[in-house]
Amino acid sequence: MTTMIAAVAFASLAGSADAAETIEQRAATCFGCHGEHGQSEMENTPSLGGQQAPYALIQLFMFREKLRTFEPMNEMTKSFTDDDLQKFSDFISKLPKPQPPAEVGDPARMQRGLALAQANHCNSCHNANFSGKENVPRLADQREDYLNKTLSEYKDNSRHGYDGTMADVMGAVTKEQIPDLAYYIAHYR
Repeated sequence: MTTMIAAVAFASLAGSADAAETIEQRAATCFGCHGEHGQSEMENTPSLGGQQAPYALIQLFMFREKLRTFEPMNEMTKSFTDDDLQKFSDFISKLPKPQPPAEVGDPARMQRGLALAQANHCNSCHNANFSGKENVPRLADQREDYLNKTLSEYKDNSRHGYDGTMADVMGAVTKEQIPDLAYYIAHYR
């Protein structure tokens, strides 16, 4: 059901690419999956709010060119011009940042996650507060399930970035450690 709704929503967005709609009107379709104002409530779907414009641009380009495959996103972006990609990435960067989780993290899991983040130098690219920069994504207050999924995909090489950095980083992290790392990043304050 969710996939069908997403497909219809994305088809309407792609069809409106030539219409005289504002970027805000066109982006309303994105919120069907990524949540109102980019604050995702859908399992394994990232929040877009506060994401870095250069990072969003790269991801949209990769979806358009099918360098990153997820059929709803590939379908949605296939008719996007370079100008559309730039407008959407700029729009995404201005959305409000996701809200932190209400609960404070479990101390034992937070300690294990912190040790992993430090050992793998996560803060050297994503910043100490996981806010991201330039072409490096914001991870702060991202959905835990999405982080777990994404880190696992980098680990098993089923998700490819525009470079091999994340695959290299995840090489040192075991599959069993990924949930604690995702938990830590999602609950970091």
